[in-house]
Formats: sequence, C-alpha cells, structure tokens
Amino acid sequence: MTDTPKKLVAQEGMKENSHHLRGNILADLRSDALAVTEETYELLKFHGSYEGYDRDTATDRKKAGLEKEYEFMLRMRIPGGRLGAKEYLVLDALSDKYANGTLKITTRETIQFHVIMKGDFWNFLHEINVAGMTTIAGCGDVVRNVMATPAPIKDNIHDTIQKALYELDVVLKPKTKAYHEIWVNGEVAATSQEEEPLYGETYLPRKFKVGVCQPEDNSIDLLSHDLGFAAHFNGQELEGYNVYLGGGQGIQHNNAKTYPRIASPICFIPPQDLAKCAEAVVKLQRDNGDRSDRKHARLKYVVEEQGLEWTRKTLEEYFGAKLADPKPERKWNVVDHMGWHDQKDGKLYLGVPIESGRIKDWDVTKYRSAVRDILKKYGTRIIFTADQNIIFCDVEPAWKEDILVILKSHNVPLREDITNIARHFLSCVALPTCGKALAEAERITAPVIKGIEGVMEKNGVLNENIAVHMTGCPNGCARPYVGDIGIVGRMPGHYVIFIGGDSEFTRLNTLVFDKVPEAEIPAALDPMFALYAANKNAGEGFGDFCTRYGIDKVKESAKASLTQYKWAA
Repeated sequence: MTDTPKKLVAQEGMKENSHHLRGNILADLRSDALAVTEETYELLKFHGSYEGYDRDTATDRKKAGLEKEYEFMLRMRIPGGRLGAKEYLVLDALSDKYANGTLKITTRETIQFHVIMKGDFWNFLHEINVAGMTTIAGCGDVVRNVMATPAPIKDNIHDTIQKALYELDVVLKPKTKAYHEIWVNGEVAATSQEEEPLYGETYLPRKFKVGVCQPEDNSIDLLSHDLGFAAHFNGQELEGYNVYLGGGQGIQHNNAKTYPRIASPICFIPPQDLAKCAEAVVKLQRDNGDRSDRKHARLKYVVEEQGLEWTRKTLEEYFGAKLADPKPERKWNVVDHMGWHDQKDGKLYLGVPIESGRIKDWDVTKYRSAVRDILKKYGTRIIFTADQNIIFCDVEPAWKEDILVILKSHNVPLREDITNIARHFLSCVALPTCGKALAEAERITAPVIKGIEGVMEKNGVLNENIAVHMTGCPNGCARPYVGDIGIVGRMPGHYVIFIGGDSEFTRLNTLVFDKVPEAEIPAALDPMFALYAANKNAGEGFGDFCTRYGIDKVKESAKASLTQYKWAA
C-alpha cells in the first residue's frame, strides 16, 4: 500500500502555468481593477514586489463600504548591499516620483519602497531597469538577495569574499527572460524556448536565503540563512568554506510544526567548488522541500526532520562527489562597522546608524537629505548593512571633517551619539504597510528603545552591548529569535518576549513571557536586567548570562517581581 500523495498548495500550480513567471502580469496591471488577481499577486513576488493595502485605513473604509487602499511594496536586488552613488541618487529621486519619499534599508542588505500605486508600478520598475538596476528575485520562491560581509576593506580577504558574493549572485539568479520582457520591453514575447536549469518549472517550495562571510565578522547573521558559506583563510589566502544548511527564522504562533533554527555545519569545500555546491543545495531543497504546506516548506525542516546524515548523503548525490567534513569553526564575532574605519588603501569608510533603517527626513533628523548631500558632493560608494545602517566607502581623509559637518547640519546622530541598545536594535516594517503584521514594530522603535534604556540605566547596565530585535509578527524578518532579546508581535499592542541568544548570533533565544502589552515591555525586562547586573561575569553578555544562569531561573526570578501583571502569572 502506497502513501497518498500530498495535495500541493495552489501557488505550485500558479508557478507551473506561469510561462516562467510571465502570467498575466502586464494585462493585470493595465486593467481598471483596484487590485491585481491572486495569480499576479503570487508571481509579482518573483519580480520583487508584494501588493498590500493601507492597514491604518482598512477598517474605517470597510465600515463605510469602501474598497481597501491598495498599494505595492518594491524590493531591490543589491548583492551585498553594494551600490554606487549615481544609482542611489536615481532611487532617491524615484522614491519621490513613485513611492512615499522614503527608502527602507532591510535586514538583507538591500532597500525597499512603500506606498506605490498600481498606475505607477510599471513605470517605477521600468525606470529602475533603465538605470541598470533590478528587483528580480527580491521576493518569491527563489534565492533572494545574496548577503556578504559589509566591510569595504581593501585586502585579499575582503576582496575574495566580494568575488564570492557576485559569483553566487550570478549562478543563483533566475534565468527567465520574463523580467526583461515585462519591465523593460513592456511586452511579453509570443514564444520562448527558455528553461530554468536550476529552478525548474515550479521554482523552489519557498524563499531561500544565502550568505557568505568570515566567522570573524558575522555581521550578516550567517547561521540564520538556508545556506551559509563560512570562509576560512590562512592569513590572506582562502582555504575554502564550511557549508552550513538549514537556518531560518519564521514561525507561526501556536504551531509546533514551525520553529526557528540555527544552520548546521554539513561539509567543507575548496574555493573552486563554491558555485557547484550552492547549486547542489538549491536542487536538494527544490526536490525535497514540502510543497504541500508553505509554513513548513523551508530547507530548515528538511534538515531537521531528515537529519544531518541524510542531508550530507543527499547533498553528495546532487554534488556528484564525496564531501569533506567541516573544519573546526573559528570563534564567531560580530564587528561594529559604525563610525570611522581604515579601508587599508589610504581611504576611510564611515558607518552611520539609521534608526529602523528608514532613510527619511524627519522633523529634526534629516537622514535622506544628509545621504543625498554627501553622495552628490563626493560620489562615494555605499553599502547597506544587515543591521539596517549605511556605510560610506572610499572617503578621502581630507573629506572627513566636511562630511561630519554635513551630517551634523542635518542632525544625524553618529555612533558616539547613541546608546548601545539603540545601536543594536532592529525592527521590521510592520504596520501599516505589511499585510502580515499583528502589531507595531518600526513605528514604535523610538519609545520602546527609550523605555528599555530607562530600565537599563536604572540597573546600571546601559553601557552593555545588548542586541534587541523586534518584529510585528512571528515571520522573523528582523531576526528576533537570535540576539540577546527578541520581541515578537502576538496581537495588536501585545508581544512575546524571548531571551538567551547571543550577540554573535550563534544561539537561539527562548520564550519567557507571552502577550506582554507594549507599554509594559520595559517592566518585563527590568527584573531580568537587575539579576544580570547582580550576577554577571566580567564582559558577559545578557544572553550569555541568561543561558549560564538558566533561562527558567531568570524567568521565575522575574515573575516573582512582576506579580501585578497578568502575563507574568
């Protein structure tokens, strides 16, 4: 007796019948309908976009019998976050012309735009492509923006990692001509004999994330990727890569089938096998990922449930040869690239923190004007970082003081002007533009940071490096399940709190409190910070302390001080 085949999710049929992602996108965008069809909604992800609606106005409009205010998000593909000044200034201008006048740095070293109207959508993408940029695979069931160590240091280590980044980007990018036909030509070809040699007719079961870095600078949180390459150098010479599989952040509340996972070391490969190994891993997931349940479709579930031995053996079959055991890993570390640094070529680079990654001119702080003025005057390259900040590269020492004057004139705080908690705080977009958000994140970043700073200062730990990651839902875009503290949207105005990860992003944190009201987040952390201050070892991080002391003991100690709160009962 054979098992009954699982029923595939609807998206699988949409992909298969889409003529390699063409579908009816052009006709749908040109129609008078306020929103696109379900099929076009799914296919547009592969082209870098989600259609959504204004969550702030939806309820009132529904009561008034009005349609939702539909809009689009558009995400760039910028490998490693590296962008020229000319290209950035084009995007800056387009954000006024077609979006809401802001650029959002994401946690995947790229940027996205919000509040794009349907009537402007084609023109926006067309102009991006005319300027030599792309949004292909910004979203969708493919390998998304490939990440790499952000430091623009001029030595063989960083040059080698950058070359690996671009090699992976080329190999893993979809080969369909649909993107060019739709967004450049504005017309789909009548016939096409193309193939997707890596992805096949139905692409991957779910999104797939790839990164490459040194363990000595894990700024990109490599172990949260589906596929991570940890580069091992002997001095300045690359020996090869430890290959990690099965990382991932997203979960669903109250669904034990979903869970975050840290990637596992599977093998070690020589430098020349980088692309071949990446293709083999993608094929493994293509053929073995769960296409019957999108919440259970990531590579992490294949690795966890099939086991490491099966994963290694199956990968060898796709690779076509035996794979070497992973090398003992070097100590993981996360380097702070904010502030001034030596590029080792006579020039400097400057990392500037951007609150929530939102490049916008606020009432006082004019991030957008400052970035624009520096790039117009000096034409420096820039890098968007995984912690939602920006790096100005190739700065001549003679420019340093003038660049500081420009930043100060726009009231842009530098690394030394903000607390450590503000420096290491991540937040996703959440409301009002994300359709998955259950609670706020980006819009309440400032008051949440202020509240946490207050209880940290009260307990004498304000100067400690504590990484707090906050998301409006459990999908984990700001990686809340790693780092010292995770704050995850549970329902409107309420959050789940996790503790016990580490600042190097090599350990998951653990849920301690559920349904904590936004205003009471600092109160929840207060007794835990007090315990940390009284019992920590010298140089010990908050997450490391919680793990050593015992997560349950930290939780119970905190609960004893929080008896007035229902969520702490």
